[in-house]
Parts: sequence; C-alpha cells; structure tokens
Amino acid sequence: MTMDRSVGDPVTAPGVRIVEIDAFERDISLRLPFRFGAATLERATQAFLRVRVEDEEGKSAIGGAAEMMVPKWFDKNPALTPAQNVDQLRASIRAAAAASLEASEPTTLFTAARLNELETVRRLPGNPLAAGFGPSLIARAALDAYCRLRGLSFFDAVRRNLVGVGGPMLPGDIDAAAASAVLAGLRPAGSISARHTIGLLDPITESDIENPVDDGLPQSLEAVIERYGNHWFKIKLSGTVDADVDRLARIAAVLDRLPDYRVTVDGNEQFGAAEQLGALLSRIDSISRLARLRAAIAFVEQPFSREITMQTPLGELAAQLPFLIDESDDGDEAFARARKLGYTGVSVKTCKGIYRSLIKAIRIRTGGVPGLFLSGEDLTCQAGLAVQQDLALVSLLGLSHVERNGHHYVAGMQGAPHAEKARFAAAHPDLYEQGADGPLLSIRGGRIDIGSLTAIGYASRALPDFEAMEPLSIG
Repeated sequence: MTMDRSVGDPVTAPGVRIVEIDAFERDISLRLPFRFGAATLERATQAFLRVRVEDEEGKSAIGGAAEMMVPKWFDKNPALTPAQNVDQLRASIRAAAAASLEASEPTTLFTAARLNELETVRRLPGNPLAAGFGPSLIARAALDAYCRLRGLSFFDAVRRNLVGVGGPMLPGDIDAAAASAVLAGLRPAGSISARHTIGLLDPITESDIENPVDDGLPQSLEAVIERYGNHWFKIKLSGTVDADVDRLARIAAVLDRLPDYRVTVDGNEQFGAAEQLGALLSRIDSISRLARLRAAIAFVEQPFSREITMQTPLGELAAQLPFLIDESDDGDEAFARARKLGYTGVSVKTCKGIYRSLIKAIRIRTGGVPGLFLSGEDLTCQAGLAVQQDLALVSLLGLSHVERNGHHYVAGMQGAPHAEKARFAAAHPDLYEQGADGPLLSIRGGRIDIGSLTAIGYASRALPDFEAMEPLSIG
C-alpha cells in the first residue's frame, strides 16, 4: 500500500481493519457540582477505548480515545436513573465493538465509522444520540491508531483525506471531490479561545460561595476571570424567567467589568414553548443593566426539549438572535430539518462523531447558504485524550472559540497514575501547567495553546495507562 497516491482521493484512501478493541473505565469526582437542565452531576465515569488497526500489509498499531459517560444528557427520560443512562452508553460501546470486529474486509476509516454507526443504531433503536456514543469512540481510537501506524498527525490525515471521506457512505447531496477540496483547505490554528461555562449552581462572586473548595482553583466567576482571563462565556439557563433574569443580572454585573466579552446562552431544553423563551428575551431587552450582556449574545443553544424542537418553529425569535441545535442533532439530516424552523447553527462534539462533524463543515462550506455556523460545545471533556482530541477537531474546523468546562468541574487528570500524568504533561507542555496533583489545562488570556496537538497520532504524543483502569467487558 502506498500513501501519496491517496492524497485528496477517497477512492484510493488506505484500507484498514479493526482487529482488537478493549474498553476501560475510570471514576471521577467533581470538585464542584455541575447542574445542567434538570440534572446535577457530582460523580461520573470516563470511558476509554484501546483499538488496534491493521493495514493491508499486516502492519498494526494501537490508538486510544476517551469520553465522559454523562448521565441525563444523551437521554433525559425521567423514567431512567443516572445509572441506567450510563448503562445505555456501555451498551453502545459493546454493540459498536461487536459490529466493528465482525467486519472482515479492510476499508477506509470513514466508511468503517459510518457503517459502524448505522449498524449500532440499528441494534440499539430508540435513541441515536446514545447509540452513537460507542461508534464515536471507536472511530477516534481507530484514527489515532492509523495515524500512529503511518507516522501522521490527525491534521495531515484529514486534510489529505487519508480517512477516505467519499464513496457510498457520503450523503448524496455532497460531491466527493468538493468534500476533499474542503478538507484540504482546513487550517488549524495554534491557539483557541476557551468559552467558560457558567453552570446553574456556580457562584458568581466570591461572596456567593457557601462551600469553599480549598484546592487552589477558582470557584466563582470572578475568580475564574482573574485566573484564566476568559472573554468568552456560556451561560446555562433554567427556563424559569424570573430566576434567569435575576441570575443574568448578577452575571452581567461581573462581566461588565471587562472591556469586551461575548456570551452564548444555553437553554438546556428547559423552555416549553417559543412564547416562554420570547418572554425571557423581552424581559432582558427591557432591563438597562442587561444591555451590554444582551448585545454580547452570539447565539442561543437548544432552548426546547428534543421531543418538541423539530415541531417548534422559532418564528420571530429567529430574527432576534442566531439559534443552534445540540441535543436535537441526532443524525445527518437533523440540521437540515432544524434550518427550516429558523436555526442556523449546529454543535460540534467528538461524542457525536468526528466524521459527522466533518460532514457538517463540508455542507456549510459548499451549500452556498450564508449565515450557517458550527460551534464547539463541551461534554465535560477531561484532561488527556478527551480534551486533546476535541480541541484538535474544533481547531481543524476553523472555530475561534470552544466551550470548555471539564477543567473547571474536575481538577486535572483525576484518577490517573502519576506516571501517566507525567507523560501527558511532558508531551504537551503548551497545553498543561503543573498543579498540586499533576497537569491542569492551561488557559492564559482566555486562550488555550494547542500547537503540540500536531503530534503523530490523534492529537496526543502519549497514551493513557489502560492497565491501571477498570476493564469494561465488551464480550
């Protein structure tokens, strides 16, 4: 197999086969409770995958991926407990692993990932967002392994289309040659702005802190700004108009001290109707002390539950602000459906699949419709593989800012052995700074330096200590 002949040509992109998949878990305690919507997270489990790929010459390499198994995001059905939510994600990993290992013929990474997602969703019907969790991890780990096998960075593999975006697995409205041209034109940056999440339980000022956490890291919004210098923020809303207005006023009193800032607001699926959201926006418009914050809003994220979003046109709201779907983005055609309702933005998350993110970017760049946009939204990505792979993806897609919250709610690489922490800190000195118990995500002047993510592999010179984790049975 040769490599150069496949540059920009999905038809001749290298074929690989996944020959081994191992899954692991690592439990994590949050330093601060994180409330989003109706759920409050205090503990969680991070899933890790180790995948071995083999090329057509029999050469092989391993790669990894990681993601938090966050309850009450992939499925907010109140009849399910948080433990049942996590079991859904474990089931997705198992189903995706079984389907991947059943494939016997080498194929491109793109085709393998797309087929795996389709098959896993078929085997686990009812919630494609949860079902897609396992396939997203396998796709990332397989790409990491391929890059290590070929001595390539993630950026080079995608830009040269060695992943094979094209063929019958490419949606019919996208031309394969145009897709390769878009990928070739992507230009990752050396740094990106961190958009700080202001959770519903987060103290706004130092005087709001009721339960101090003595770990040297900031708790209040005031302290976050002082330490990290953020100028982009994401504000979680509760859906209760009076409470949201009061909290926004307290947030604005802090943010207005900055010479310049931008915010996004996340509805967390908490608004029951367009009229309810419209009432909140009208209240904001009528309050003078919210004038700067209102002018700083870049977009509104997922205001309605996924059950009603696709039946709820935005109407006049779409003329007031840009709107973005997140939880309702559960398949290739979701954004097209949402656009008919007035939405112009869609989220990018590694947990929803790197190739789906690439397809979104290709559609936006080739569709000829002005005003459409992507936005990077966090799922408490943890230091190590998870945050590095997510940062690499959003940077490659040309995003100038990304929501980051994992570093705020979890202190560093919690649960990792000392040697693993040291490997990641040494491999990515621009990305991490040394904390009391190991590497912490480094944010200076509101920005994250990510130049070291150009390393061979998918954005990481290091791999976790898989043997120090709890095995997750996939057999």
